Amino acid sequence: MFINTESFNNRGQKGERIVWEKIKQAFYQRKCLIYWRYPIFPIRGKSRKEADILIADFELGLIIIEVKSLLIDQIVSIQGHYWTYKNFYTASGSPYKQAENQLFSLLEYVNQEPSLFNQITAKVLIALPFITSEKWKVKGFHKLASNPPILFKDHLLSSTTITKIIQRTPNIIKGETINNYQWNLILNILSGTPILRQDARHVLSQNNSKGKILQELKKHLYQFDLQQEKVAKQIPSGFQRIRGVAGSGKTVLLCQKAAIMHLKHPQWKIAFVFFSRSLYEEIIQQIDRWVRYFSYQQQTYHKNNQQLQVFHGWGSQEQLGFYRFLCQVTGVVPLGVNQTTFQQPSEALGEVCFSLLNQTAIPQIFDAILIDEGQDFMVKNWLYQGKQPFYWLAYQSLRPIDAINTQQKRLIWSYDELQSLDSLEVPHPSEIFGETFGNIVTGKYDNEINKTEIMSRCYRTPHFIIIAAHAMVMGWLRPQGMLTGITDKKDWKSLGYDIEGKLTKGQKITIIRSLKNSYNPLHKAWKNSLIDFNKYLSRQQEISALSQQIYHNLRHDGLRPSKEILVLVIGNYFQSFRLQQTIANFLIRQGIDIYIPGSTTCNHLTPENNPNPNQFWYEGAVTISRIHRAKGQEADMVYIVGLDHIAKAENDLLLRNQLFVAMTRSRGWLTISGIGNYSLYQELEAVIKQKDTFTLTYQPPKQREIMVTAAAELLQRYRLGERNFQKAELSSLNLQHLNLENINLIGANLSETNLQYSNLNRAKLISANLENANLTGVSLVKAKLIGANLTNANLTDADLTNADLSDVILNNTQGIINYS
Repeated sequence: MFINTESFNNRGQKGERIVWEKIKQAFYQRKCLIYWRYPIFPIRGKSRKEADILIADFELGLIIIEVKSLLIDQIVSIQGHYWTYKNFYTASGSPYKQAENQLFSLLEYVNQEPSLFNQITAKVLIALPFITSEKWKVKGFHKLASNPPILFKDHLLSSTTITKIIQRTPNIIKGETINNYQWNLILNILSGTPILRQDARHVLSQNNSKGKILQELKKHLYQFDLQQEKVAKQIPSGFQRIRGVAGSGKTVLLCQKAAIMHLKHPQWKIAFVFFSRSLYEEIIQQIDRWVRYFSYQQQTYHKNNQQLQVFHGWGSQEQLGFYRFLCQVTGVVPLGVNQTTFQQPSEALGEVCFSLLNQTAIPQIFDAILIDEGQDFMVKNWLYQGKQPFYWLAYQSLRPIDAINTQQKRLIWSYDELQSLDSLEVPHPSEIFGETFGNIVTGKYDNEINKTEIMSRCYRTPHFIIIAAHAMVMGWLRPQGMLTGITDKKDWKSLGYDIEGKLTKGQKITIIRSLKNSYNPLHKAWKNSLIDFNKYLSRQQEISALSQQIYHNLRHDGLRPSKEILVLVIGNYFQSFRLQQTIANFLIRQGIDIYIPGSTTCNHLTPENNPNPNQFWYEGAVTISRIHRAKGQEADMVYIVGLDHIAKAENDLLLRNQLFVAMTRSRGWLTISGIGNYSLYQELEAVIKQKDTFTLTYQPPKQREIMVTAAAELLQRYRLGERNFQKAELSSLNLQHLNLENINLIGANLSETNLQYSNLNRAKLISANLENANLTGVSLVKAKLIGANLTNANLTDADLTNADLSDVILNNTQGIINYS
């Protein structure tokens, strides 16, 4: 497992890149985790410094390698650990001592775990990739008493030699042989997951109660996840999109990424932007925890920090949001909600951003912007020159990553389109920025950082609940067929599902979600159902039952009212507002303290002018929230009230999205209720019975097809009329039997891509990389392949009639006998 946290983007890192690649080769099959430029160690002296290479190896322990890209003539003298240089970026240094200090800083983290205290073998080396051991001896440095362990240029030629030298390097900490439990502790410490642990509290209830079970589960150690680790630690050199299922940890990872960026690059100006104001406290606390952890409590985060600013999308007079901040900077008078055309929050924000873009040029202020819950910023109206106005505003406010790549800016956004509550527009690049930017998040950066990450594992919501939520939002068991869904097995796989059978109309398929993609362990401890659905004859009965259930949670289950119990009201604005008020009144009369988000205190039913918009929880009170305010929140016991509001218009995708968001707020138990009798109720009851395996007759989605993988997005964009896929990263994709006539793939990477029997007539493949591509039976009539690389490509039975093959590279190409 290798994690490169940033690009090798300057000449001084050439040596580091050489050593990094050689270490990867040497440790490829070992049980290890290796970082380039991580962890961020506490400040020692004037500057913060990361280890060049950190190796955590199951057998060898912790190893830090300090890389110096020195030539032998640049080393003037060595006195003890102090080296003097000439014609180097610095006049002197203590490379071994520096690495040793970094190791001891890391051990301060590790030794906090009693089972790891002085148990981990630890050592330090220097790597000199441009100096041979022979030249070192000629200088006489090998005779010095302080001669440190070194990996020389000639050692790097052999993986075996690298491993032997590291094994022979004297230990700074001797350590012991560790077990798997200790190894997992090390991984979690490096990842930072200890800050995610929840303090167990004393619960006064029976042993099999919900409270007692939660008490035990809170001792559960968060599992190390390599993909999450990469997403959180890597800083891309441009755009990055993070797509994840509900509960996959997108917000937590973005907060960690923001904190790491801030610590590694304190001179950068960074913005963290989100939509729902009720998340302010949670996000600021998250960022503060990560800053503290990675600085070993030497730094904290404060909301007034000018280098890392946390913004609500819009903002207000009392609290600057991203839009109002840019209005302030540009001297434009900001618009208020009452000055907009649309009532939906997303559309209103889009309208004011559109207005700002039309009024003034946006200055380049930020070095990085991270957008959480990116689907909430999408609009159907108010497109600015064919672009999403909020995203384009963010893009305009960013500085380019360098003077050469002026279009590349560090804009990072996460999303899950199934959680959209106001718009069905999906934040794909071509939807956001137009066709010109359609390929900005395909493939990888040159340091193996993915431009798109798809996160399929759910950490928050229990296994059976996340599956039921997906089944309901898409309509898997809807009698009339799915409303929205996925049409490709690879796309299903990307979201954590396996499909048995063919996705062909009328065919039987089975949808299965493996337990390995659901990390919440509650299903192991709770043998009864985690989901309950109750229907009532009247609203009074529904609310009365809700009151009794909450009373039982508080008195017998040992649950706390705040942050452990949450009541969610679904439906349109007026329906949900009235029902929220009715529920609140009834619970207060029953002696249960309640809190409506935005109020100044508990048991306050009508918060005038939303006086406390950032607050969602109130200590000692059960929060009753409408769904828009609940975005990003979670609780152990979630009640969803008013399902009939959805059932009356069950084919409305935005209403189904409300149900999905509400269901996935649960990190424990879920109770859903409604009045009357509707087909949606029977659908939900059937879904609950299926648990994690669904067999159904496949019908293509009636309203919207969900695209997940790069191949699926390409096809969708092509069907919508786009032809420009210039320089797209499409390697290793399955694109067989497709009509891609007239497509522009100039400079695209199609290496190892399967294009069997596809139609590429008149395609522009100039300078494209088709190395190892399967082009069996492909039609390339009048295609332009000038300068294309067809090394090891299979062109058996390909039709190259009138194709332009000037200057193509045909090393070991199969299937071409002659061409003109």
